[in-house]
Amino acid sequence: MVLQELTNKAISLLKQLIETQSFSSEEEQTARHIEAWFKNYDIAYKRTQNNVWAINKYFDESKPTLLLNSHHDTVKPNSAYTKDPLKAIVEDGKLFGLGSNDAGGCLVSLIATFTHFYNHKDLKYNLVIVASAEEESSGPNGLNSMLSIIPKVDVAIVGEPTLMNLAVAEKGLVVFDAIIEGTPSHAAHPNDNNAIYKSIDALQWFKDFKFEKGSKALGDVKLTVTQINAGSQHNVVPGHVDLVIDVRVNDAYSNAEIAEVLQDKAPVTSITPRSLRLNSSSIPMEHDLVKAGIAMGRTTYGSPTLSDQAVLSCPSLKLGPGDSTRSHSADEFIYINEIEEGITIYVELLNRVIV
Repeated sequence: MVLQELTNKAISLLKQLIETQSFSSEEEQTARHIEAWFKNYDIAYKRTQNNVWAINKYFDESKPTLLLNSHHDTVKPNSAYTKDPLKAIVEDGKLFGLGSNDAGGCLVSLIATFTHFYNHKDLKYNLVIVASAEEESSGPNGLNSMLSIIPKVDVAIVGEPTLMNLAVAEKGLVVFDAIIEGTPSHAAHPNDNNAIYKSIDALQWFKDFKFEKGSKALGDVKLTVTQINAGSQHNVVPGHVDLVIDVRVNDAYSNAEIAEVLQDKAPVTSITPRSLRLNSSSIPMEHDLVKAGIAMGRTTYGSPTLSDQAVLSCPSLKLGPGDSTRSHSADEFIYINEIEEGITIYVELLNRVIV
């Protein structure tokens, strides 16, 4: 397969995806565009809800399996857009449009890469690709729902915009709901158990608290109070204050350990995790994928942002064209040459590891 032809077709596919609304849980039509690609290249594929997936032609159960994954859902466009978010516009080498950078460029680059290797015999790894849904919403019908359906995965490349550098670790996420209880009363009467006043010390505790274990790749656990709610009218002291705490977890802790620490130490009446499933992820620096990437001149780093890596239990590497700082921004774009470079680097990386 001529790589330049695949690259041109991948850019055309990205333009189709941009111009097809695909908010999380509404990816039916973009899934059809991806199906059409596989049909065009005679690739046997399957579709599970809005997840489209395939394995390489000469899949061998005795070999380890490498997952290539990125997503085709998007967030909703924000109000600051000056261009039509659902129109693929090329200006000055930039391809504008919702989902162009996050993560359409990564997805079409991985699809082209998979297509390049699809008919290869005697690969050292099997390949499975999943163009997944519901990544942006961490929904129940995304990549997490596919792990019991696709072949067992031994290692993964997750396509997210990293400027084609190697995100060798990614922070996990736990969101907590906390309650500080007090005594409700009329505002005109004395009250030594005012929940709002009690929240002052609790907020200071959350601001100052540090988890002991740091990480070489991901730094410290980051704890942030992001929401506070209390009271219903001016003359009533409320009986409780509700807090929401966002915790970005490094690879020195499991999410369950984070919950145990906060439930033991936080000066609140109760603190409850919404979910413990979005764990931190990493890949050993000595893994062949990492060593090959470093040999190609790519840098390594730890990523603070969440992706579908969080649902994987195997080693995983986040790698893709585009820049994370453009994600979810107004007038989102990706450079055309970033897609070209992305496909070239993906193919060279796999040539070094699986051929």
